[in-house]
Amino acid sequence: MFGSIRNGANAYAKVGMETGVAAASPHKLIVMLFEGALVAIKTAMQQMAEGNIPEKGMSISKAILIIDGGLRASLDKNAGGDIAESLDALYEYMSARLLEANLKNDVKILEEVHTLLTDLKTAWDAIGNGSAGTADAGGPDTTNASTASGKSAGPKMSAYDALAPNKYSFVSV
Repeated sequence: MFGSIRNGANAYAKVGMETGVAAASPHKLIVMLFEGALVAIKTAMQQMAEGNIPEKGMSISKAILIIDGGLRASLDKNAGGDIAESLDALYEYMSARLLEANLKNDVKILEEVHTLLTDLKTAWDAIGNGSAGTADAGGPDTTNASTASGKSAGPKMSAYDALAPNKYSFVSV
C-alpha cells in the first residue's frame, strides 16, 4: 500500500522538476545543473563515509554526467573564446578527479571538486544578480543606455553572454 503512495509522490516530484526545467531561463538551467552536481557529490561523500560503494559510484557517475553532459556541453567555445575554453578544461579536470575519487575512495578529492563547483556557481549566481533582473525574466534587458552625445548606445552586453546556452544575453549595468 505504501509503495504505491511513494510511487505517486515520486511521480509528482518528477513532474514538478520537469515543469521547473521547462519554465526556467537558460541562466536558471545552469544554476540547476550546478545544484544537481553539488548534491550528487555531497551524496557521494555521505555514501563513501557509510561504506555504500555501489551508491557512491552512482552518485559520482551522476555528478560526472551533469558536468560533462550539462555544464560542459552547454559551452559555446566559438562565441565564448578563452573563458569557454578555460571552463571546458576545468570541467574536464573535475570529471577526471571525480573518477579518481571513485577509484581511490578519496573524500578529499570529492571535497576539492565540490569547492570548485561551489566557486563557479557563486560566480554564475553573481552574473545573474548583476544582470538587472534579466536572468529570471527569460530574456535580456532591452532598455538602452545613453552615450555622452545623448544617442542611444543600446544595451551593453556582458562578456558572459557566450557562456549562456541558447544565445541568452546578460546586460551589464
